[in-house]
Amino acid sequence: MRRLSRHLLGVMRHESRHDDARPYDGHVPRWEPDARARLVAAALHLFAEHGYDATTVTEIADRAGLTKSTFFRHFPDKREVLAAGQETLARLLVEGIAEAPSDATPLTAVAAGLRRAAGAMTPFNRELGPRLRAIIATSAELQERDQLKHVGLAASMAEALRARGVPDPVATVAAEVGGVAFTQAYAAWIATDDQQELGDLTDAAMDRLRAALVDLG
Repeated sequence: MRRLSRHLLGVMRHESRHDDARPYDGHVPRWEPDARARLVAAALHLFAEHGYDATTVTEIADRAGLTKSTFFRHFPDKREVLAAGQETLARLLVEGIAEAPSDATPLTAVAAGLRRAAGAMTPFNRELGPRLRAIIATSAELQERDQLKHVGLAASMAEALRARGVPDPVATVAAEVGGVAFTQAYAAWIATDDQQELGDLTDAAMDRLRAALVDLG
């Protein structure tokens, strides 16, 4: 479950910006015009090439063709690059749960939240996902922060369920199941070249976990 925050990159809003842009150096995908996303892509490339600890904010900004001041308008430090999009993902999960039919079960409501979040994932997210996973695996600090992000997202889902009148511990368990389902679905999505939608994969993962819960007795 600790890898849930790896899914966050694709939910950044791709608003076209021109924040102190400098000539493009070709290292970041050209189809991504957003300064925030360009910084994320540049950081991941550099973390993979030189290691997380050895990479500086200045190097990230240079690779993205932006200035250091632009970096700090988007992120307080380089660690937060790896959590990009968390707030948006949490909002989408909560909205999907809140808008589920009133008679939906807790797991059905969670599935609706997952599908809403999955709909925001982009080719940018799919391209950089494997690299992000590898970078997090190299650092105990990043793994700890990744786990904290998962805890925060699960808490958001649980709170959305409680707002629907779902009591604890049902809301907490359903939210944790949703986190596992999203992690499994996303891992499958970035590991294959087929065109299966992430939302379909989250639905399938939820179905498998529902069956597993029944088998627990």
